[in-house]
Amino acid sequence: MTFAFIEPHATTWPVRLMCRVLGVSPSGDYGWRSRPESARSASNRQLLDDVQRIHAEHQRRYGSPRLHAALRAEGRTASRGRVERLMRRHGIRALAGRRFRPCTTDSRHDLPIASNLLKQLFSAALPNQVWLADITYLPTAEGWLYLAAVLDLASRKIVGWSMRDHMRTELTSAALMMATQRQRPPAGLICHSDRGSQYAAEAYRRQLADIHAIPSMSRAGCCYDNAPMESFFHTLKVELLHQRRWATRDEACRDLFAYIAGYYNRQRLHSALGYITPEQAERNAC
Repeated sequence: MTFAFIEPHATTWPVRLMCRVLGVSPSGDYGWRSRPESARSASNRQLLDDVQRIHAEHQRRYGSPRLHAALRAEGRTASRGRVERLMRRHGIRALAGRRFRPCTTDSRHDLPIASNLLKQLFSAALPNQVWLADITYLPTAEGWLYLAAVLDLASRKIVGWSMRDHMRTELTSAALMMATQRQRPPAGLICHSDRGSQYAAEAYRRQLADIHAIPSMSRAGCCYDNAPMESFFHTLKVELLHQRRWATRDEACRDLFAYIAGYYNRQRLHSALGYITPEQAERNAC
C-alpha cells in the first residue's frame, strides 16, 4: 500500500524523499514498480477509467449508485461496493448542495381549494394518470426567474414547463398547456399541486375542466404532500443552479431547457425508476 501511494505522487515529490518519510527503501519501490501488473490491478485501472469517464460525461452529477447502474448498462459486472471503494480512494464524489425550499405558495386567498386525493401515496400504474405541479424560482443578475413544472408520477418525466419573470397564473397555465399538448392525457387525470393562488385561479381550473382532469391539492404548508416534485426541484438546484451564475434570464432559460429536455428526461438515471431514464420508463409503459 505504501508503494502504491508513492507511484502516483512521483511527479509531485522526489521518490527518495517519500521513501525516507514512509520508512521504505528506494530499491523496494523500484522492485514493486518493476513487477508485472496483476490482473486485479489491470481490471481496477480499466474500471477507474470507466468510472471517471461516466462521472465526467454526467458533469459530476452521479454518485456510486448511478455510476454502478450506468456501468451495468454498459455490460460491466463490477459490484457496487467495488465502485464505491474506487471512488472513495480517488476522491470521486457527486455534487452536493444544501436543502432549502423557497416559498412560492400564496395560499392567503378565498379561491376554491381541492381535496388532497393523493395523501402522499405517490404511485401510478401508467403515465398520464397522475401529474404533479409546482413552482420554484432561480436567481439571475437580472432578477428572479420563475419555473413552473409538471411531472408525470409514473415515469417521473417533466412533461410540461414554463419560465417567466413573474409567477402569475399565466406561468402555471403555460406549463399545463405544454403538458396537455405533448401528452394528450385521457379523462380522469389527477393534477396535484399546492394551494397557491396560481393553481386555484379560475383560468387554471377551467383548463383542468377542459381536459376532464381532476384537481387535487396538498394540505396547507405541507411540502411532503408533493414530495416527488420537491425532489425534482432539489435535484435541479444541486445539479444545475449551484453550478451556474446567470447574467440574464435568457441564459438561465437556455440552461434549464437543456437540463430538463436534454438531460433529465433523456439521460439521467432515476433511482425511483430502478435506474432507468424517465423517457425509458414512459416507453416501457406503452
